[in-house]
Amino acid sequence: MSPYRILFLDLDDTLYPSTSGLWQAIGDRILVFMTDKLDISMQRANELRMQYFKSYGTTLNGLRIHHNVDPLDYLNFVHDVPIDSFLQPNHELREMLAHLDQKRVIFTNASVDHAERVINQLGIEKQIDQVIDIITLEYHNKPEPTAYSLALSLTGETDPSACLLVDDRSRNLVPGSAMGMTTVLVGEEDPDPSIDFQIDVITQLSRTVPGLDHDDFKDEA
Repeated sequence: MSPYRILFLDLDDTLYPSTSGLWQAIGDRILVFMTDKLDISMQRANELRMQYFKSYGTTLNGLRIHHNVDPLDYLNFVHDVPIDSFLQPNHELREMLAHLDQKRVIFTNASVDHAERVINQLGIEKQIDQVIDIITLEYHNKPEPTAYSLALSLTGETDPSACLLVDDRSRNLVPGSAMGMTTVLVGEEDPDPSIDFQIDVITQLSRTVPGLDHDDFKDEA
């Protein structure tokens, strides 16, 4: 029997390659939003974006705290990108997820609307059991420890050690590791020493983490 009951999956740059260009397009929209709403230069917007990301984990929470920005206006604007121009259905990912016994949960700092558009475009909507987004988390976001406690509660799980947390950023994995979750870093970022596994792409997950792969799943190239 697998030691894991919950599979927490980050969304952007985790379920699809960072080279897709989607996150860059969203980032461009973030800067446009900031220049328009705050009446600042693009250079200043970029400086503030980096400052808020470092301090709060998301640009949004910096804008909420310091500029009283409406979070729904922000989320709707920055995610208004043509996802089908960047992503294609991923048959290998769909097959891998379909053969896992764990509850498969999207855990994202983005909005549920954006998450659903991404998973629909990837063709994995039937393989995702739950979406936990920044709105559901009442704007607590990774890597804020409260976000992980709330996410755990929302799944109905009480034991962090029964959870596998997958993300493309080390800083988003460290709080989960501190709680007792097993952590997997996706991509080439240098991992924090506390992180348990690192993979290049999400489809390597089931054959990398012991105890995750379903017995009758045969990897399809």
